Amino acid sequence: MNKIIKQLNWKKSLGLVPAIVQDFDTGTVLMLGYINKTALKKTLATKTVWFYSRSKKRLWQKGETSGNYLLVKNISIDCDSDALLIQVKPVGPTCHSGQYSCFGENRNSDAITSLFSLIRDRKLNMPDNSYTSYLFKKGVNKICSKVKEESAEVVYAVQKQTKKRLIEESVDLIYHWLVLIVQKNISLGDISSEIIKRRK
Repeated sequence: MNKIIKQLNWKKSLGLVPAIVQDFDTGTVLMLGYINKTALKKTLATKTVWFYSRSKKRLWQKGETSGNYLLVKNISIDCDSDALLIQVKPVGPTCHSGQYSCFGENRNSDAITSLFSLIRDRKLNMPDNSYTSYLFKKGVNKICSKVKEESAEVVYAVQKQTKKRLIEESVDLIYHWLVLIVQKNISLGDISSEIIKRRK
């Protein structure tokens, strides 16, 4: 804990460092805040994000009134030791306006992370007349059977069908695989970490 605090150049930043908050699962930037030593100590101790409010001149915990906390997964320091990247699992919308991100409702930079977020929302809210909700209600065995079925259809498309059919079947497989990892509480961040680990 003290290592992160000591590595930061507090003098350069006049006691406050900017902290970029990023969704660990999707990579989306959620907000920017400022942290002093006390706020960082509280963040590290509680595993939820604390900031220093420059306007109110006090510490504040994200979610202290709304309940929309930011659960810390990882904290990184930039190359100049004067900024933080805090990767989190958000509990509810991050922005005070009710939007997912303070930078707008467009959650992700690519289609797969967008689909992942949608599937995760379906699991949380379980809306009626949703095929994704139906899969979650049926459970892991049903989801696994669909992954197996779609895998076979991808192979068949490679061997017997057109490029267009291969693309379509690949999307079906990716969708059902995402449902499976959401069901098992695995994030895209977990998958990315494993990919990076295997590069070494």
